[in-house]
Amino acid sequence: MKTRIFNLIIIDESGSMQSIKKEAIDSVNETIQTIRSAQKKHEDQEHYVTIVTFNDTVKTICECVSVDEVKELNNDTYRPDCCTALYDAMGISLNALRKKVAENDRVLVTVVTDGYENASKEYNSKSIKSLVDELKAKSWVFAYIGANQDVEAVGAKISITNVMKFEATSEGTQYMTDRENRSRERLYSRIAETDFDAKEANCNFFSEY
Repeated sequence: MKTRIFNLIIIDESGSMQSIKKEAIDSVNETIQTIRSAQKKHEDQEHYVTIVTFNDTVKTICECVSVDEVKELNNDTYRPDCCTALYDAMGISLNALRKKVAENDRVLVTVVTDGYENASKEYNSKSIKSLVDELKAKSWVFAYIGANQDVEAVGAKISITNVMKFEATSEGTQYMTDRENRSRERLYSRIAETDFDAKEANCNFFSEY
């Protein structure tokens, strides 16, 4: 029986992302390719992708779609504008996904943003921290990637230990993308092993060693 892996990608679409719009689109599409390659490499894995973007509002680009059928992000589906409703994006997408995930499934959630939360209406840091803790207890793995901020402090507020800071430039975004995708590849390989430890993965996702 194949292991189902749900990949939730939550990406900032606020106005400040306009300066790296092309790089952000390319980054998501490279990640999709990484997931496709992993499914081919690990024949016992079945990958699904959900892509959620956020500014003042939360937009679901695709939801639990087989990686083979996911359409790449483009200039029409990604248009940076307005503010940063990070907590709403996390709360809405996590609660939607949890309804589709079974006990033995694996989940990797990655959040990418170039600024601080400033526009959420439904969720706050306390409610998101509680939700993340609950899902980590179910072996979900989380990673937070941020620019122009103290990622350790932000991650701590929402109970995410795996954090990476990047520079909101073309070179910085490419470096972030490469490192994040190497981390994905390592995680998928560990999931293929019988002794996969989600608690460990929630601490060392970005570790190169």
